[in-house]
Amino acid sequence: MIKGLNEKLQALRKQYRLSQKDVARAINVSPSIISGYETGERNPSLENLLALSYLYRCSTDYLLGKEKEVFIETVDTSKLSLLQIQRLSAFIDSLSQSK
Repeated sequence: MIKGLNEKLQALRKQYRLSQKDVARAINVSPSIISGYETGERNPSLENLLALSYLYRCSTDYLLGKEKEVFIETVDTSKLSLLQIQRLSAFIDSLSQSK
């Protein structure tokens, strides 16, 4: 078990107002896998850890406890669907790559 990872994943999910089912769909796993991550019963694979960091727009270092703070710029997405949020995130990523 990675110390503190489960609490961070749960807090980030709630901050983004996502259900465990939403997160599972976004990273292509079952909701029970997400539940296991958040209860500390299981650790994500490297691939899933990276997918979670992209979804939550934070570093893997933060999730793993190497960084103490997460630097997240927030946009109210409460009225958007999960697909719209993913598209918005991809658009924002494309802007940062075009610099």
